[in-house]
Amino acid sequence: MKKKAKVLVVDDEVIIRDSLRDWLTDANYQVFTAENGAKALEIIQQQGLRIVIADLVMPGMDGIELMKRAKEISPNVEVIIVTAYGSIPTAITAMREGAYDYIEKPFCPERAEILIDKLVEHQELIEENLSLHQKLEERYRFENIIAKSPKMQQVIEVIKVVARSNATVLITGETGTGKEVVARAIHSQSHRHGKPFVALSCAALPESLLESELFGHEKGSFTGAYAQKKGKFEVANRGTLFLDEIGEMSANIQVHLLRVLEEKEFTRVGGNEPIKVDVRVISATNRDMKQAIASGQFREDLYYRLNVVNIELPPLRERREDIPLLAQHFLKKFAVENQKEIAGFSPEATDFLLRYDWPGNVRELENTIERAVILAQNPVIEVADLTQQNLMPAHPISPAISLKQVEKNHILNVLTETGGNYTEAARILGISRMTLYNKAKAYRLNVKKIDKS
Repeated sequence: MKKKAKVLVVDDEVIIRDSLRDWLTDANYQVFTAENGAKALEIIQQQGLRIVIADLVMPGMDGIELMKRAKEISPNVEVIIVTAYGSIPTAITAMREGAYDYIEKPFCPERAEILIDKLVEHQELIEENLSLHQKLEERYRFENIIAKSPKMQQVIEVIKVVARSNATVLITGETGTGKEVVARAIHSQSHRHGKPFVALSCAALPESLLESELFGHEKGSFTGAYAQKKGKFEVANRGTLFLDEIGEMSANIQVHLLRVLEEKEFTRVGGNEPIKVDVRVISATNRDMKQAIASGQFREDLYYRLNVVNIELPPLRERREDIPLLAQHFLKKFAVENQKEIAGFSPEATDFLLRYDWPGNVRELENTIERAVILAQNPVIEVADLTQQNLMPAHPISPAISLKQVEKNHILNVLTETGGNYTEAARILGISRMTLYNKAKAYRLNVKKIDKS
C-alpha cells in the first residue's frame, strides 16, 4: 500500500510523541518525530515536510516560534498546534498567525488523524487547482497572450494571419489592454522574427527628441549631438518598429513618418544622405483616431497608411473568462520573483476578481496580483490581500441570480469595504455581529481584518 503524506510530530513528552507516531504510522502516514523545535527545523529542511503537529509549550522554542521559523523554510508548511485547555487563547492566537488548527489535551489520536486527513485533502486540492491552471494556461497561451475568451481568440486568429504579411498594423484599445504584447506576438510569428523588435512611445519624448530617436542624427546637428546616432528605424532594419501612443505624435513628425512609409527611406537629423530601410511598422493608440482626424490633430493619409489592418483589443471587463487565467499566470510569476510559495486564490478572492471592472485592464490586474503576492501570508490569496488596494467590485449584479446570492454578494462587498471589520460591517448591514459571523461562515466568506494602525 502506498504511503500517505509525511508528518512530523514535535513534542517534548515522549509518551505523546510515540503514541501519535504509532497511531499515524498504522494509518499509513510516514511519520518523523522531534523532541524540540531545533531538531524539528532540521527535519523539515531535510525531508521537505509540509505537515507538522507540534506541542504549544516546549522548552527552548515553543510551538508558535517553531511555526514561524518553519514557514520561513517552507511557506507551504502547515502546523497543527497541540495545547492544554488553559492555553486555548494562545492557540487561537497561533491560528491567527498562520496555524492550520489546534487540538486540546488530552486528545484521542484519532482526532489528530482526522484533522491531518482533512489537511492533506486541502493541500491536494490546492495542488490539483494549480495543476489545472497550468494546463489551462498551456492550452490558452499564444506568444505570451493568455486568453480563452471568444473575443481574444479572434484576435489571436487575426495575429496568425497578419503576421505572414508585411502590412502595417494599428492596434487600438484602452490603456493597459496589452497592445505591445500583441505587437510582439505579430513580430514573433512573422518571417522577421529573427530580426530586431524595437519599441518606442511617441508620448514619452518632446518633438525634437522624438525626431532624433526615430531617424537618428549627425554629429553636430544640434547642441549636445557629440556623435552620430542611429535612430529606431535604422536599428529596426529588416525587423519591426512598434510605435506606441501614435496619436500623440506632432504634425511635423507625422509628415516625416508618412514619407518613410511611402518612400522606405529617410534622412538623419542634420544629414543629407537618404537611408533606405526595410521596416515593418506596428502602431498603437488608445485614442479615437477618427475624432483626432476630424479635429485636425492627426493626418488622414497617415492614418490609412498605418491602419492597413486594425486589431481592436477588448477591455478586460469584456473578457472576464480570461481573468482567472491571467491572475494565476501573474501569481506564478510574482511568487517566483518574491520567493513565495502561493498556490492560487480562494473561491471568494476569485469571485472578487471576476466582479471588479478593471478600468486599468490587464496592467492593473498584474499590479494588483503583484502586490497581493507580496502581502499574502497564506498558501492562497484571500480577498483581504486584494482589498488592501481599495479595489471595489463595479460589475452590476445580474438580475438572474438567487436572493441568497444577492445577500452573499452584498455581505462580501460590505466586509470588503470595511476592511474585514465585522463590528462596522454589522452596523452598516443593520444586523448583530454574531448574525454576521454566522452568515459569513454559512457563505464561506473569509475576509480577514486589515490592520490600519
